[in-house]
Amino acid sequence: MEARSKQTYASAGVNTEVADRIKELIAGQAKSTFHTEVLNLGSFGSMFQLRGYNEPVLVSSVDGVGTKLKIASLLNKNDTVGADIVNHCVNDILCCGAKPLFFLDYIAMGKLMSEQVEVIVAAIARACQEVGCSLVGGETAEMPDIYFRGSYDLVGFIVGVVEKSNIIDGNTIAEGDIILGLPSNGLHTNGYSLARKTFGVEDNPSCLSRFYPELGKTLGEELLQIHRCYYQWLEPTLPLIKGLAHITGGGFIGNIPRILPEDLAAHLHKGSWDIPPVFKLIQEKGNVEEAEMYRVFNMGIGMVLICSRQVVTEVTVTSPQARIIGEIVKTKNEKKVTIG
Repeated sequence: MEARSKQTYASAGVNTEVADRIKELIAGQAKSTFHTEVLNLGSFGSMFQLRGYNEPVLVSSVDGVGTKLKIASLLNKNDTVGADIVNHCVNDILCCGAKPLFFLDYIAMGKLMSEQVEVIVAAIARACQEVGCSLVGGETAEMPDIYFRGSYDLVGFIVGVVEKSNIIDGNTIAEGDIILGLPSNGLHTNGYSLARKTFGVEDNPSCLSRFYPELGKTLGEELLQIHRCYYQWLEPTLPLIKGLAHITGGGFIGNIPRILPEDLAAHLHKGSWDIPPVFKLIQEKGNVEEAEMYRVFNMGIGMVLICSRQVVTEVTVTSPQARIIGEIVKTKNEKKVTIG
């Protein structure tokens, strides 16, 4: 009778020894972000002691980097996406006025590559340190039947806190209030499926190495620009702000209405801000209609601020990058954002 070979987890494509080594690497990176509020690391759950608030409200968010990861994989440059996921999540909870407390990551790969994971997590740790956020845990998964070799997914989870009386929810926004915008530095982490199709990245990955004079860099360098974090820009200004909208997937059309009272709309003045060249390049090369560009991309504005007309000068002094891009108007229909 023919002897049957013994099956192991490793023979099925999952190497637990590599996973354990990676966990040790992650633990070292995470400890560099710890504050005294972090009580443990390595148990089945991470503990964080909340201090200094009268009526603390926890604000949480989860997001992924999306198909920007395919650009990072093709170029074998994986440090920027670690910062991307932290900054994206920080911006999301900032829209409620929240200070980031702690962050967790999830990395799934077809085959765990310790060097690749270490680069990603090091970038996550650096981005956390920049906003005073603790990286308290995470998870890595090796799934050879889900992801092909070299591909991976990256997801981030964040928890922040805001005093209940300081929550920013848009409820006080009124007709005549001013809309300001903070500049993005490119696509951030949205619209990459359309951008990749426009440039033919799947069929011709070498296009990422092409230098574009209007960009001042290669296409790959442009598409891997780090998603800008607005926390340090806006933290001193938060008491003056009535509403914040992080301009991610859905652009202005999909995100600004999330903070507007029912009878109000946002009117944006086209030409009141600079549109980065990459968006013009995508529109021309892909023959993309202008309305579609505004539905998919941030078009050069990564964060929208709404405040009363009386405090605009104070806001722009505290956040000098902010530019007036529109105003709040009354509406009788379902169109909540107009651009013209």
